[in-house]
Amino acid sequence: MESISIALAMMLAAVASGLIVRMLPVPIPLPLVQIGLGALIAGVFNHGVQLEPEIFFLLFLPPLLFLDGWRVPKEGLLRDKNSIIELAFGLVICTVVGVGFFIHWMIPAMPLAVAFALAAIVSPTDPVAVSAITSRVAIPKRVMHVLEGESLLNDASGLVAFRFAVAAAVTGTFSLTSAALSFVWVASAGLATGALLTVAVTWTKNQVSRRFGEEAGSQILVSLLIPFGAYQLAEHIGASGILAAVAAGVTMSYAELRGSAAGATTRVQRAAVWNTVQFTLNGMMFVLLGEQLPSILRGAVRVVAETGHQNPWWLVIYALGITLALAVLRFAWVWLSLAIGRFVAERRGNVAPRAHPRLIAAISLAGVRGAITLAGVMTLPLTLGDGSPFPARDLTIFLAASVIIISLVAASFFLPRLLKNLDIPIESEHHHYLDIANQASQEAALRGIEQTLHRLVEMHPDKDPQIYANVATQVMDSIRRRTQDGEGQPLQAEVLRELEAIEREMRLGAIQEARLVLFRMARRGKIPDNLCRDMVARLDLQETRLR
Repeated sequence: MESISIALAMMLAAVASGLIVRMLPVPIPLPLVQIGLGALIAGVFNHGVQLEPEIFFLLFLPPLLFLDGWRVPKEGLLRDKNSIIELAFGLVICTVVGVGFFIHWMIPAMPLAVAFALAAIVSPTDPVAVSAITSRVAIPKRVMHVLEGESLLNDASGLVAFRFAVAAAVTGTFSLTSAALSFVWVASAGLATGALLTVAVTWTKNQVSRRFGEEAGSQILVSLLIPFGAYQLAEHIGASGILAAVAAGVTMSYAELRGSAAGATTRVQRAAVWNTVQFTLNGMMFVLLGEQLPSILRGAVRVVAETGHQNPWWLVIYALGITLALAVLRFAWVWLSLAIGRFVAERRGNVAPRAHPRLIAAISLAGVRGAITLAGVMTLPLTLGDGSPFPARDLTIFLAASVIIISLVAASFFLPRLLKNLDIPIESEHHHYLDIANQASQEAALRGIEQTLHRLVEMHPDKDPQIYANVATQVMDSIRRRTQDGEGQPLQAEVLRELEAIEREMRLGAIQEARLVLFRMARRGKIPDNLCRDMVARLDLQETRLR
């Protein structure tokens, strides 16, 4: 009963954190407030929540990774794929090896495999935290797209590397060849499992909806269950449940672009539910971190004492050293990647502008660690294969949590200053796509009205066709944003209701046709999928109001 009370208190803390952040005169990252509230809960209840690592992994990671794959802009992923792959895979491998050896050198009491595990779990970045920090400061959209794409892929690569390092620590053996072959299997099988399961579920759901109608509640529940099903199925066959959840989200986004994944009302309600799930899970994880910090700190102090350092301030030195190593490595990687890209472009005869050093520093500093790092490190096993305690577990969790906190504080303090008054070129690409989408959707809406007009005239041959034509003209004029005088003779109530019903059908036909065109344009790559998603959401709201 007390565990339920603590869980409810954590949810309440997540709600309170959003209010507190809005009330504070100085912008403070939301995760820091949630960590503080978690520590307050620990002081009130005087003991921590006991969660099995695998249960924690299953509860928190699949839906968050699924949502990342679902909502990340695919057009940005494809356009900047080289930069994203370099950051998401190349930088992660260098981080695991380089920072892993550095941690082992700095903390000899931490086994090398555990040091690699710590380096792997602090390699994924969190764009949600960066978005919260930069919400009041202009940041190039293309940079944010790169950060979002990097986060999606390095979540998977970092967590897979973390799993291999933990397995090596538990078993005491590691083979590079075996690990490489195993990685190919778990990655390919995990991606295939997530994609195939999502396709199968979506197809079945659509068939049932066409035959028996669509019920929003069950549709939303199915979308919530897909990431857990993909994760569990992949883990059952020995594949990566992490990659399965990501692949399920990406596949879901493409299924949505077909326009048949759900109706307007379902999409509106589903978006609200998933926003709530994302806020709740992220908030509860950071609250849980704060709630466990006191006990983690005590365990970390004990491990530091075993290394021969009696002063607990060595914990701060360790955390600062790891954070600085991550920042320096990221800065060097970004600078080198941009320099190589500029060199290749110049060799091809293209003009490659030189990036401002402050922008490079901002991209490096934007590598904030967050929810995925926290969720992953909390899954460290309690014991080794022989039953002995996992070495330096509390210290590893504490250092990972410290890196999260330090990176959040550093980004919240320095990012706005680095980006302030920075000469950032105006990005006209988004407005170009928006103009194309608006023009195409307007033309489609007008076609939809004409189709609805003909359909209504055929369905009601006893009615005067001019009535339908007049209403169609009015709706077309309103879509074209023409002014209307609105004056005329008072109409009887029955006639007015009939005209309103006709107008509603006309507008619904226009919305349906406009939405189909937007989906088609996104599928063919003519507009970004995130722009399509935003415009379809507005059309869904209009349809919901009309219905």
